[in-house]
Amino acid sequence: MNRKKKQIHLSKENEKVFREILTEVCKNSRLLSSNRFVQHGSTSVFRHSVAVAYVSFYIAEKYRIRVDQHALIRGALLHDYFLYDWHDKNSHHKRPHGFYHPSAALANAERDFDLNWRVKNTIKRHMFPLTPIPPKCLEGWIVCAADKICSTKETIKIIKF
Repeated sequence: MNRKKKQIHLSKENEKVFREILTEVCKNSRLLSSNRFVQHGSTSVFRHSVAVAYVSFYIAEKYRIRVDQHALIRGALLHDYFLYDWHDKNSHHKRPHGFYHPSAALANAERDFDLNWRVKNTIKRHMFPLTPIPPKCLEGWIVCAADKICSTKETIKIIKF
């Protein structure tokens, strides 16, 4: 069966906003170093984080959801900012990774940035329902959904972002 891969694209204006925030976050953090770590399948943590941010912004644009764009993109880019290889059994990180990495990501993000409550909530609550407390803001819910979409696609290799 020959199935076409669906491409998602932001408007030109939002593409520019996305690139500006991505550049700002990369310049002022260790996000690029996450390219060394694998997240799902063969996708790096960096590529996963950029995909989640892009899909999150796309969802908000497509469904005309009024959000704090900066908080949405920044929260999505930093949601997995844990900066270690979670596959390494000898690593210092707490297990199981799925339950503990939001706290590690938030601690790292708070070291590198002055974060508003929406970004903090987005990072801390993106693993709902695996972690029991849901996000309190729309930005957090959107990133939570986009993370599940991207993780599933990366894991089963339906599409590459």
